[in-house]
Amino acid sequence: MKYLFAAVVLASTVVGFSEMASAAGGCGPGWYRGPYGGCRRGAVVVAPGPVVVAPAPVVVVPRARVCPYGFRWWGGRCRPV
Repeated sequence: MKYLFAAVVLASTVVGFSEMASAAGGCGPGWYRGPYGGCRRGAVVVAPGPVVVAPAPVVVVPRARVCPYGFRWWGGRCRPV
């Protein structure tokens, strides 16, 4: 008997949540909330916002140390090979 009671409680909870999810803002299907909280019939139309294009970031890379022919950079200075 307790399993039957648990099954009924579980089924009623699932049905309750599914009905609550289909009530669009508490007004019901086909209705929406107005600016002052009242229910209004119709579709919600949202105007698209402005498109903002940000410029590409500037990456500054320091120049590599250039040693003369026959030398290489090692230990903080140009050294002969």
